[in-house]
Amino acid sequence: MPGIRAAAPVGVAVFFVGMSFGVTARPVMGAVAAVAMSAIVFAGSAQFAAAAVLADGGSPAAALLAGILLNARFLAMGLAVAPALSGGRLRRALEGQAVVDASFAIASRGEGRFDRHALIGGTVVQYPAWVLGTLAGVLAGDLVSDPRAFGLDAIFPAFFLVLLAEELRSGSAVVAALLGAALALALVPVAPPGIPVLAASLAALIGLRRT
Repeated sequence: MPGIRAAAPVGVAVFFVGMSFGVTARPVMGAVAAVAMSAIVFAGSAQFAAAAVLADGGSPAAALLAGILLNARFLAMGLAVAPALSGGRLRRALEGQAVVDASFAIASRGEGRFDRHALIGGTVVQYPAWVLGTLAGVLAGDLVSDPRAFGLDAIFPAFFLVLLAEELRSGSAVVAALLGAALALALVPVAPPGIPVLAASLAALIGLRRT
């Protein structure tokens, strides 16, 4: 399947990003919860945001809201890929679960067209890599208590910068990125834990109506 071949290198990166999440999340939510979250949520940005809120002393409700706001982008992405999916409502709903950032980028053929096989194949590679990476990070937590010791903290932002490189050519994406960064920087010194992440997440909704 084309998506599997295209996503194979991405799967390696996803494994290490998942490992970074496992190391980061274990101290704030426990080993079992971290692995279960990766298996159920399968959304790196939302999971890292939730872990960051909890690590800063924020409430579980604030962590949940941060994840929901960041994942709101999947509404627009789902609408975009819907014409490429096939079958009845149940089958289309199941295939829609393959919509994640890297698979969305791999499946895009430009001008609003998407390759269904590439979308599903891309996620077939990434899902086990993400869950197994999280498990590896949780198990390695005793050896790597600080992700910065091996540069694991840099993997997640680097991974998403690569995915966003193409999107940042559009004006709305640039505005959203700059606004989110400005909100976070302004609120970190004065706002309670979790609020800067929530505020920055709102910037991601700028392009929703346009998409």
